[in-house]
Amino acid sequence: MVDQVSDRDVWLAANALVKRHGDDAAIFAATRADEWLAQGDMEQYRLSKRILAAVDSLLATSVPPGTRLT
Repeated sequence: MVDQVSDRDVWLAANALVKRHGDDAAIFAATRADEWLAQGDMEQYRLSKRILAAVDSLLATSVPPGTRLT
């Protein structure tokens, strides 16, 4: 069931985490994935890992505030 979560929804969740937690979003997502793993919920764990990958990608491509794009 969790594997049916769309890529769009994964990216929306990742974006919400970045907006809420900033540079700590990856730490938050990784911690959440670890919690699911510890509980043995592999579906939620896999979903959390997908969100973590999206968060990492967003943070890697984000432009620092005040940066001038030319």
